[in-house]
Order: sequence, then C-alpha cells, then structure tokens
Amino acid sequence: MERLSMKSRLVIRCLLSLLSAALLLAAALPSNAESIRNLAMVSGVRSNQLVGYGLVVGLNGTGDQATQVPYTTQSLLNMFQRLGINLPPSVATNLQPKDVAAVMVTAHLPPFAQPGQTINVTVSAVGNASSLAGGTLLMTPLKGADGQTYAVAQGNIIVSGFGASSNGASAQVNITTAGTIPNGANVERAVPSGFDNGGPLQLDLHTPSFTTAARIVDAINRSLGGGTAQALNAGVVEVRAPSDPGQRVNFLALIENLQVDPETPVAKVVIDARSGTVVLGQNVTLGSCAVAHGNLSVTISQKYLVSQPNPLGAGQTAVVPQADVKIKQPQAKLLMFEPGVSLESVVRALNAVGATPTDLIAILQAMKAAGALHAQLEVI
Repeated sequence: MERLSMKSRLVIRCLLSLLSAALLLAAALPSNAESIRNLAMVSGVRSNQLVGYGLVVGLNGTGDQATQVPYTTQSLLNMFQRLGINLPPSVATNLQPKDVAAVMVTAHLPPFAQPGQTINVTVSAVGNASSLAGGTLLMTPLKGADGQTYAVAQGNIIVSGFGASSNGASAQVNITTAGTIPNGANVERAVPSGFDNGGPLQLDLHTPSFTTAARIVDAINRSLGGGTAQALNAGVVEVRAPSDPGQRVNFLALIENLQVDPETPVAKVVIDARSGTVVLGQNVTLGSCAVAHGNLSVTISQKYLVSQPNPLGAGQTAVVPQADVKIKQPQAKLLMFEPGVSLESVVRALNAVGATPTDLIAILQAMKAAGALHAQLEVI
C-alpha cells in the first residue's frame, strides 16, 4: 500500500477542517430564526390615533337631509359665521342644503412624524348622506386623546364604491359613504417620544414568552457584551443604550437585525362560533379517543283536510288539520384516533364523515372536555 504524499495529507487535513467548521456552523444556526424587529417593538415608539369632525361639500344631491340631521345645518351656519357670513334668521331657519354632509375624519399619526409631513385620512359619513363621491372635505382639525390638534385635513375624497338608481331600482357596489384622502392631512405637531430622553430602552415582545425573552437577552449580550440586556418579565427586555441620539439609532439598528430562535408557538384551536370558522394550529395533536357524531332531524308537516258530513245528517262541513311528524337520525360513524395523531389526519377523518363547521366545533369542544385535544381552545 503506497503511502500518501505530504501534499495529499495536507489537502485531506484542510478538507476535514472545512467540513468540521461547516458542521459546527450549521449546528449553531437556529432552525427558525427571526430578527428581533419581528419579535418585539421599542416601548413608546408607536402610532397615535387622531379624530376630527368636519363637513364635506360638493355632493351631487347625496348629502344629509337637514330635517333629519340638524347638526349638519348648524355646523354649516357656524362655519359661515367664522368666515364673516351672517345669514338672516329667516334664511338660516329654512336652510336645507343637499350637497353637504357631516363626516368624521380619522387618521394614524406614525411615530417620529414631524410638522410639514403628510398622512392619509379616512372620511366617514355620520348622517344620512347616501354617498360621498365627488365631495371635498373642508379644513378639519384632527385631535389626539389629549385634546391637542396634531394635524389638519382637507382635500378631495376618493370613494371606491359606486351606486346607481333608476325608477325605484338601485344597485350599489361597496360602500359609498366612506372614502379616503391620500396624503390629505398635514402634520402640525410632533408627538413627544421617550426614545430621545436617554437612559435604557425597553423592548416589548409581541407575544410574551419567557423562553423568547431569555433568548433575546442572550443574543444581545453575546453580540454587545454581557450586562447589556436583561429580561424584566416575559414581555419586556431592558437594554442599556447610549445617551447620544446618533449612537442610540445605530445601537438599536444593530439590535433589530440580531437573529433569535423564538419559542415554538403554543398549539391552539381558534373557534368563531358566530361565523362557524375553525382554525387549527400546526402543532395540534390528539390523544387516544373515539368520536361518534350524528344529527337528529325532526320534520313536521301539516295538511288540511275537508270533513264532509253525511247528506242526510245535520253536520256542517269543516276543515280538519292533520299533522305528520317524521324523525330521522342518521347512523353515527365511530372514529378512532391513536395517540399523537397529527392535524392532517384529524381533518381528513372529519371530512370523510362529512362534518360541517358546526359539527366540528361541537366535536373539538367535546374532545377538549375529554382531555384528548392537546391544544388550547379559544372561542372568539
């Protein structure tokens, strides 16, 4: 057997080293890694809701009816007074505009929005206007929860739906009493944020989990040094950040891009009893159990028969009701599930017996009560 040359042994040794490094790197990589930005948000960095009351003008006779919605006329008169237009009392009393509608204007003020920037607004009718198509929103202050004005909205409304009517017949697609104004509001005031105050930052987890919080702390400390982060509870991670605003931005950008393997989601079954919707998570399994489900149907029909007396008798013709009751109970099919059955097998078996969403809700609730459903049952 020939001995390998020194060059061949060196090549083999290098290949083995590269293979070992690749295996170690593959083992170190998380199987379901997510960036921290997808798992948590910086405390206080959020959007704020704004709301305002205004008037829409320029409607083609589809505005509010003054007799049924008096506040529209009152708002119009108040606006006239602010503009220096004073109408005689007789005219103001009989004013019945059909091209004006009272609306509520809503918007979301994004974090770090500065004066001069624009945001989108939504306009919704509050009276009996039939359509806002073609209307123009007049200048409307938008206020926050503290009563301060943070933006001012004005512009032409875009309505996605349409309606048509002719001789009593009507047709409508989507909603015509609500619309949007892209970039329809100018920001007038910025919302104070705790991000610029210095001190530690808090990361609020979207889904509180002790395991995920501990892994986030471990990832930050391994990358930025021990003691940088600590978990206060299952939903909050505190991070020591620089005081300088520029350094804080770079520091947080680095943290957001760190990869963390989150905790496996809890097996859950969500049931919406109103719509009959059932959503089963990927980790739902069953224990050993047997299920028998059948429907009992009762049908009652009633017929009316005419009772004709004997011609020689003294009786009278009468209508006699006759009821027919039928009870039908289909034969129930017994399903057997072995321990650890997967979601796919459960769905296939329930579909095979023709289980409707209502039947599925009853079956899952019974399985949970029997302790065979290994998942959280949440009814919304």
